[in-house]
Amino acid sequence: MVNTIIESDVALQDALGRGYGNFSAIGRMIKPRVESTMQRSVKLQSIITAVKRAKKLQGRFFENMRGVIAKSMINVRTDVAKLSIEKTRRSLMTIRKLLADYQEEFLQVSESISAITLIFDQKLFAEIRSLFRKEDVLEERTNLSAIIVRSPREIVETPGCVSNFYNQVSRRQVNIEDTTSCFTDTIIVVRMEDVGTAFSALTELISEARRQ
Repeated sequence: MVNTIIESDVALQDALGRGYGNFSAIGRMIKPRVESTMQRSVKLQSIITAVKRAKKLQGRFFENMRGVIAKSMINVRTDVAKLSIEKTRRSLMTIRKLLADYQEEFLQVSESISAITLIFDQKLFAEIRSLFRKEDVLEERTNLSAIIVRSPREIVETPGCVSNFYNQVSRRQVNIEDTTSCFTDTIIVVRMEDVGTAFSALTELISEARRQ
């Protein structure tokens, strides 16, 4: 039960994996949840012992993740725009042509069931925006920045890396305007005024992983 609770709580995993969590404090915190789920009283010392065992499991998990993060590098693109378009046959054809015509430019495309989002250099905004009908545009944003975290190939098979990048940014109270993952690249889009804070947060995460 203790393992199940920890596995569902990213903050607890981080506290145990990085060694700043106090076993007794964590045990006291999760004791009510353990007892509620098991529907009986449980000794605090038993929970603390289970937390210590869980730390060993989390340590191995974080070791794999730390190796990937330590090898990651960060690039930043400022003056980026975002355009979300309704997914139609016409918009799909337009975007295919865009990808062919703007191969040399920064242009990221993510597709869902009902919409397509384009992330691209702001200097192209007027030109690209004019290719779509007004009624097809779901959202448009300018004055954004794209933080591109380039990781080694191992990130594809290592759980937790991408969520760690997101957590590091969100803990600094920075809103992620958009995000996409493309093979080994994790692209995080934030407002221009937040890019410094987000960049520092990710740099600290990578630097800490390299020190350990």
